[in-house]
Amino acid sequence: MNLHTFLFVVSCCALTPYALANEESAGRQFILESFEEAKNIVDSAYKFSRDESLARVRKDVIKPSDKLRLLKQPARKTREAVRAADYMAQTLRLISEKTHHAHKRSINATNLLTPEELNIIRHLTGCSAQTRPPSCRTTPLINKYRTATSVCNNRKNPLLGASNNPFARWLPAQYEDNVSQPKGWNPNKLYNGAALPLVRLVSNRILSTADADVTSDREFTFMLTIFGQWVDHDLTFTPFSPSIKSFSNGLNCDESCEHSEPCFPIQVPIKDSRLSTNSCMPVFRSSPTCGSGNTAYMFGGSANVREQINALTAFLDAGQVYGSEDGLAKDLRDLTNDDGLLRVNNQYHDNGREHLPFTSVKSNMCATRGKTLNDTSLTEVPCFIAGDVRVDENIALTSLHALFMREHNRLARALRVLNPSWSSETLYQEARKIVGAYQQVIVVRDYLPHIVGPDAFKSHFGKYPGYNEKVDPSIANVFATAAFRFAHLTIQPIIHRLDENYLNHPQFSNVSLFEAFFSPWRVIFEGGIDPLLRGLIGRPAKLNTQDHMMVDAVRERLFAFTSHIALDLASLNMQRSRDHGIPGYNAWRQFCGLSAPQNERELALVMDNTQLARQLVELYGNPANIDVWLGGVSEPFVPGGRVGPLFACLISMQFQRIREGDRLWWENPGVFTTKQRTSLASASLARIICNNTAIQRVPSDPFRFSSPSNYINCKTIPAFDLRPWIETAK
Repeated sequence: MNLHTFLFVVSCCALTPYALANEESAGRQFILESFEEAKNIVDSAYKFSRDESLARVRKDVIKPSDKLRLLKQPARKTREAVRAADYMAQTLRLISEKTHHAHKRSINATNLLTPEELNIIRHLTGCSAQTRPPSCRTTPLINKYRTATSVCNNRKNPLLGASNNPFARWLPAQYEDNVSQPKGWNPNKLYNGAALPLVRLVSNRILSTADADVTSDREFTFMLTIFGQWVDHDLTFTPFSPSIKSFSNGLNCDESCEHSEPCFPIQVPIKDSRLSTNSCMPVFRSSPTCGSGNTAYMFGGSANVREQINALTAFLDAGQVYGSEDGLAKDLRDLTNDDGLLRVNNQYHDNGREHLPFTSVKSNMCATRGKTLNDTSLTEVPCFIAGDVRVDENIALTSLHALFMREHNRLARALRVLNPSWSSETLYQEARKIVGAYQQVIVVRDYLPHIVGPDAFKSHFGKYPGYNEKVDPSIANVFATAAFRFAHLTIQPIIHRLDENYLNHPQFSNVSLFEAFFSPWRVIFEGGIDPLLRGLIGRPAKLNTQDHMMVDAVRERLFAFTSHIALDLASLNMQRSRDHGIPGYNAWRQFCGLSAPQNERELALVMDNTQLARQLVELYGNPANIDVWLGGVSEPFVPGGRVGPLFACLISMQFQRIREGDRLWWENPGVFTTKQRTSLASASLARIICNNTAIQRVPSDPFRFSSPSNYINCKTIPAFDLRPWIETAK
């Protein structure tokens, strides 16, 4: 029975010719009315949330939860995709509720709708436009340069790896209602005979570390940690819902501890050391994609589960420098000349070098100078803008953004000298192409082996096998949500700032990490990026140990500048994994061909730690229930790496797929010439630092920790050879 027939049957006492004639138009009218109601609900919730945020900005009472939510807001094309998905989900919810009310039983609206009616809803909500593959035939220079969004990287499947598409599922999702309800939504639901523990309780018992107890890594620098964050921001961004208000009942997520879409707050356990037992940390669900969850049937989908959006491309393409959508990419360019440059700050300079430009968005997110220094008369500056919105998350990360922006501009200027006839577009695209190749070379050759160890690296990264259009490079949900968040346990509580002798800077002292969040003013007014970069390469990372996992700066003071409740990164990681329906620890161990511990004794062998195994089983009841992020970061390191066997497997597998599924990978024949590839193979992070700062001596491997006495002079590092880019007359 379709929708208009169903409506006719439940609303009419007898079949009349008039009713039969108007049956179809009644069904369409019902759809239109449901859509308009859904649109009003979503738009009203978005407006309420925006007005609340603006009110807090005006009153200067931004909370840590606001900072997280605003940081994870969808923008531009991503916001369009999120809004379309919300329109569709709420339209179908209303149709289901109305038909349920009329029929007195639960009915899935998609079972009532004809293909024509489904198509009407797809177009009304905007989901049709979001899921329609583009034509690649009219895309200019498609074999030479990447599109900003990476559409058409795969010619047969143009959306594969493109921004604003779903994360990949390597294992089926596990939702409590088998469709979209997060794990832990119902506190009484049992998994393997046990309820899931509160994530904050797990964080308190397993991950808590006093800053004074931190052990430093003897082998690797803090650059390894921050560069990992830099790479993550090239690959993954999961936007939150723009609404802080429940779509179904109007609940304000900031003022309630109830679970009501999109509110998924973190409940505080009894006797929490910091928070009251009646409080919770506001958390918002990640936005769904069009055609997932209860809307999957509308797109012919068989896997009727909620999927989350990756707002970034799946490729190592330096999207955090250039942006992953056309509008932002254009806004980041300096279009006042023909030099192919990126925009720079027009108010401040860094000892004669370029600073990142300021955003034009009005916000007090980064107005922290007066509060931190207790002097409201001090000049505040806006947030920076870059290819990724998280540029201001901490000043160490900001320094890498500035470094690579400068390298782009250095390359563009040098290419202009070599090729005076090149247009602004060619200069920009060629410099962008080189910086993207830098990213690929440094990540695979220099960064990954330190993380996954030589064994996993060797098994996944032998000789480059060439591009394979059948390989899906899409970022896996488990990678984004769990595996590549391992570095949260290598974060030091201090951001070091060092002078030219790699000693603590006499003028600009070290900064507590919690005072380095959203603080671009420190980069502007406190010495620029050189002291920060020296601190990254001249000081060690934190060593992740099983008894001292996560520092207070991110577990107790995340995004906290006032007395408001701060966030807990460990809890957020586990809550996000449950929100996404990520299977538990044992499922992923089996996926990687590893053993799946069934009890405390077997878990103790895997962890090589009897006490930790006992604590985990006491909390989770069964090793299979352990949140995969927690299980992964709890494992002992693989030899030569900084993750355990599970994450070594998942991280290696993801980067292998990124490399083999990228048609424009730097080693793929035809992307660069043979001589250009030879130049790119010599690229190094050390040389890039030397090119764009006043730093004179650096470690040959900025990821390896060593004494400054072993550093090399920048003059001894060969300059990047741009001669292969000289265009010869044809």
